[in-house]
Amino acid sequence: MGPTVKFSRRDFIYFGAGAATLATMSNIASAEIYPARPIRLIVGFVPGGPTDIMARLIAQWLSERLSQSVIVENRPGAASNIGAEVLVRAAPDGYTLFMANISNAVNATLYGKLPFDFVRDVVAVAGIVRVPYVMEVNPDVPARTVAEFIAYAKSNAGKVSFASAGTGTGMHMSAELFKLMTGVDMLHVPYRGSAPALTDLMAGRTQVMFDSIPSSIGYVKAGKLRALAVTTLVRLAALPDVPTVADTVPGYEVSGWFGLVAPRGTPPEIVEKLNRETNAVLADPTTEARLGQLGGTVMSLSPAAFGTLIADETEKWAKVVKFAGISAN
Repeated sequence: MGPTVKFSRRDFIYFGAGAATLATMSNIASAEIYPARPIRLIVGFVPGGPTDIMARLIAQWLSERLSQSVIVENRPGAASNIGAEVLVRAAPDGYTLFMANISNAVNATLYGKLPFDFVRDVVAVAGIVRVPYVMEVNPDVPARTVAEFIAYAKSNAGKVSFASAGTGTGMHMSAELFKLMTGVDMLHVPYRGSAPALTDLMAGRTQVMFDSIPSSIGYVKAGKLRALAVTTLVRLAALPDVPTVADTVPGYEVSGWFGLVAPRGTPPEIVEKLNRETNAVLADPTTEARLGQLGGTVMSLSPAAFGTLIADETEKWAKVVKFAGISAN
């Protein structure tokens, strides 16, 4: 039997420090070679809507920056909750990302029994863009201003319907806030994304929609939809002749936002690398111009700042949901 080897407390301290150093070096090395394979970017809505449009743009730009494919995967349903659940259940290795938006902040209160807590179960990676909504109507609606629409809706109480990309989406909440502040009575018709909602709006099956600028601006400019107002406090360069809702309804303001999140536990080195590369993309004048054409404003944020935005938005919309008595369950 060999001699007994004894370790002192100091030896264990040295061993522990060495192990910690090796672990840190391993994390740094993994971040340096990341990504070694394609990354999937989950979108909680059908193709063609604003979230999908933003996801495909950032996927293309990041693919070029990372020299690795970023593949968009649409997992629609339940106002993006299905896609969000796919994200939180994925391995926290940086190879599954999610395009977060205002819906995820709203859903935290709107859905009483979600199998996850979005604020707790994701790590913020990078903000991308803020995008206003446009209040638009089918051209057959006899209203060319917000004031005329309010009068029209009040004289047709219960007969006017508004479309949205789903219960709890920014489109839905924009309309609910409008209802609260104007006293109009409108029926909500939710769809599984912006694209089918727009199709029915243009077909006259619904009368009004508060849609994100990227998915609607082409139809507005083509005359297939009539823009009554934008939801920001100031007019937009993309639609300079369109007034704001606040011009008629003082204090009304809503902006959508988009950004990347990853599963909780994703190594901070990978999060920082993704944030750095995303912000490099957003700093490119060509990128800024492209997002501006879609009515968006670049939102370059640190992971911590974007995490704060998500938490603040969750708190803000919780108050609206509760006040309006809205529930998706």
